[in-house]
Amino acid sequence: MQPHPNVQAVQRALDDAGARDGSGGPSQVRLLPEAVHTAAAAAEALGVRVGAIANSLVFDADDAPLLVLTSGAHRVDTAGLAASLGVTHLRRATPEFVKRHTGQVIGGVAPVGHPQPLRTLVDTALAAYDEVWAAGGVPQAVFPTTYAELLRLTSGTPTEVA
Repeated sequence: MQPHPNVQAVQRALDDAGARDGSGGPSQVRLLPEAVHTAAAAAEALGVRVGAIANSLVFDADDAPLLVLTSGAHRVDTAGLAASLGVTHLRRATPEFVKRHTGQVIGGVAPVGHPQPLRTLVDTALAAYDEVWAAGGVPQAVFPTTYAELLRLTSGTPTEVA
């Protein structure tokens, strides 16, 4: 069975960038038996701490997409983040906004594999983990990587988001 096109796009982006996991091997998208729509569910399925899950949250920042990769142990402080970014409105994006800008659905948004690069912030709390797990383009797909790799792969900005 051929993987979903979103999973293929994410794996292609990882391969093209030479992405690495926590052990230094190539990052490979893995399909879980069931969809994982929360960091807690992903952590349980993978047998890792919830903080090692890199949630991909898309926000509408004054009508522009903003991808925030946050530790599963955190909630984004939208008011503080908006103030630090100098945006008037920072709110969770609608499913339609997310799909339009990422090509992916909420619950499966990967840090990579989008039609166009997105402005990305990476939660500094993820640096505490040797390996972190991110969504792979659909809700049952994930891939291992590192904090440093997330920064490199996304051209992300290290940011305290909680």
